[in-house]
Amino acid sequence: MAQLESIVLDLPQAEVVYFPNFYDLETANSIFNRLKTETPWQQDKITVFGKTYDQPRLTALYGNNGKSYTYSNITMQPHPFSALLKKIKTKTEETTKTSFTTCLLNLYRFGKDSNGWHADNEKELGTNPIIASLSFGAPRAFHFKNKENKHLKHKMILENGSLLLMKGTTQHHWLHQIPKTAKPIGPRINLTFRTIR
Repeated sequence: MAQLESIVLDLPQAEVVYFPNFYDLETANSIFNRLKTETPWQQDKITVFGKTYDQPRLTALYGNNGKSYTYSNITMQPHPFSALLKKIKTKTEETTKTSFTTCLLNLYRFGKDSNGWHADNEKELGTNPIIASLSFGAPRAFHFKNKENKHLKHKMILENGSLLLMKGTTQHHWLHQIPKTAKPIGPRINLTFRTIR
């Protein structure tokens, strides 16, 4: 089997590895089309500074242990993994040498759909959580910024078929976001595998 190309990001107090070609283009496009039509997408309300808005993306949660997931005061109940998601999960687990219980899916329909600055540090993820983030569809910008040193930043593009792996103390020291863009841009589906204890 061909060695998967991987890029280790040079970020202090973080362990981040990027696999640009985790899936070839044809497979990535096929997965995107199936996920877009087969997923029971939902749009939750989110409250920021006392004002309630529609969350600027669609989401779905899958899991194999029946455990709900709560972030930003939204509690989601998991669907059982589909055959397609099980297949993706197995490939991701083999590459990352990690077992995952849960997958949060995000559908960014256009450039105005986004995900603000945050860390995946919810208490049910435990200490030093391992997050495997897969991208399908239109490439999107992804930004990191250090919590302690605002001058430490990193910007990258998450490509169709790529995998971004965040582990170690990354979530303690770094925030990340998918910013809004005014550019005309196609939809992107993001799968974030995680382990809920």
